[in-house]
This record gives sequence, C-alpha cells and structure tokens, in this order.
Amino acid sequence: MRITRGTLACLLTLVIVHPAPSSAQVRWIAGGNMGLSIATGGGSTDAGFHIGPMGEVVFNKQFAVGSEFDINTQPGTPVEWANYFKAYFLVPGSKIKPYADGGFGLVFLTGGPYFDLRFGGGANFPVANKLYIPADLQLGPVFITGFTRFVIIFRSGIRYEI
Repeated sequence: MRITRGTLACLLTLVIVHPAPSSAQVRWIAGGNMGLSIATGGGSTDAGFHIGPMGEVVFNKQFAVGSEFDINTQPGTPVEWANYFKAYFLVPGSKIKPYADGGFGLVFLTGGPYFDLRFGGGANFPVANKLYIPADLQLGPVFITGFTRFVIIFRSGIRYEI
C-alpha cells in the first residue's frame, strides 16, 4: 500500500486537530508564598522575609504557567514580579506533586527595575481536597547595573485549585 503526501498530510492534520482527552482540562491555582530570602553580591549578603501572592494555570495535569508578586525585607525592599514555566512530575500512587520550574522577572529596587532569572523546584503536599502546602526552593541571579546579585529563597505557602 502506497501512502501519498495528501494522505499523510490529512492524517497529520487529524492527529493535531483531534480533541484532547478529558485529562487535557485547564485548572487554575491561586495562593501565596512566604519564607526566607537570602541575597548576596555587590559586597554584601542580606537575609529577609519573603511574602506574596501567586497564581498559575495548569495544562494537561503536567505543565503550568504562572506569575507571582513578591516583597522582600532586605535593604531597599526589593519587590519582584516573576513569571515562570512549571513541569509537574506524575508519581503513580502518590498524592504529593513534585515539580521543577524556571522563569524570569523584574525586580523593583532602588535605581530601577532589574531583570532576574529564577530556577527551582519543590513539591505540593495535600492537606485537604484541592488544598496544598508547598515546600519550595528558588534561586537565581538578579542583574543590577554594575554587578550581579544571587538570590536563594526557601519558602512555603498555600495553594488552592479553583
């Protein structure tokens, strides 16, 4: 049997356009973060409290896109608007949801907004129906004019699936 280009193109189109199974539903998660942030660079190391709201959209139970707005208590009171991509790892038989994430953001600090990169991961631990407590580690550079600061954030918080 010979397959022509037209037949192959038609089959490929059907595969791409075919509706995804019910597991492809979109879910929203809202919550907040709080923890300890440590920033070093530019001749100093500072620790501070880290707090802020977050939200994300989960696609196909495995991938998410999110955003958060965080305030830190280091000198200059850095405020960060971070955006990230997240991959959840499916663990058969477990209700714990481990993940890895990475993204970019803007840090508003004396002297401008500065660009940052952030990478990390953690796990969401279920405490009730659709309610989770995360354990999370984030780290990455903040590119400030003339030097780079490196930030490490140990945090937890709350997550609720809407």
